[in-house]
Amino acid sequence: MRTSFLLALLFATPLFAQQDFSKVEVTATKVAGSVYMLTGAGGNIGVSVGEDGIVIVDDQFAPLAPKIKEALKGITDKPIKFILNTHYHGDHTGGNEVFGREAPIIAQTNVRKRLQNGTKIPGRETPPAPKEALPVVTFDEKVSVWANGEEIKAVHFPHGHTDGDSIIFFTKSNVVHMGDDFFNGFYPFVDVDSGGSVKGLIADVQNVVNTIPDDAKVIPGHGPLSDKAGLRAFLDVLKATWNAVDAGRKAGKTVDQLKTEKVLEPWESWGKGFIKTDKWIETLYSETAK
Repeated sequence: MRTSFLLALLFATPLFAQQDFSKVEVTATKVAGSVYMLTGAGGNIGVSVGEDGIVIVDDQFAPLAPKIKEALKGITDKPIKFILNTHYHGDHTGGNEVFGREAPIIAQTNVRKRLQNGTKIPGRETPPAPKEALPVVTFDEKVSVWANGEEIKAVHFPHGHTDGDSIIFFTKSNVVHMGDDFFNGFYPFVDVDSGGSVKGLIADVQNVVNTIPDDAKVIPGHGPLSDKAGLRAFLDVLKATWNAVDAGRKAGKTVDQLKTEKVLEPWESWGKGFIKTDKWIETLYSETAK
């Protein structure tokens, strides 16, 4: 599939119906402490379970809600108590309209604004979300949910993947859910139309790498479960590709020349996701030129 179509499929609500969710399998993996990770279609879901109930981080697509519930029942029979959104994109918040009827949704202020107002940019239009899908508790900088024997901290990291990104810290379990500030093993989608920035993303990931313990487990927004070493590898690629494109631009080369010269060939394997190498060069070139 072409990159543009994949991005539209991921983030434009009217296109969700084009996916065959009947073939998607939602599976649970134990991470550490009280935390699990659910995979299916869309962003990885973080799950805290314990005597207080379930706290979920993101909820993929609405049609997958029954499968997500079944996967949760395989872990615990406790009810959902809170839903945290890492950002507003539909592959992370599509299930809000279902789960929001069962428990309060918590998110950074900009997430509610974008869900409530909808977004309209060329090639990608998302209508306003229904009332049930909107966060009912919002925060600007950080908020803590105390559940299942630990503090679950949601911290706003500005202008990374979007302008409403939250990274979730399960403080006792020693687990971090990065949302889409971490694409494990492939180039990230940086939503510059929604306040995202490669430079900001690099700063945010560096901040997390500098502060989390060496043995922390890291849940990426997309890709397999990781750890601090995996997050550092992602950061190294962000920095190295930025420097390579920036050097070429400063040398007077055009974006097309950099593509032809395969300036990012050393990191070729990272271009096998839905953000291909040429698209990543375009993203980097545009921002380094500012």
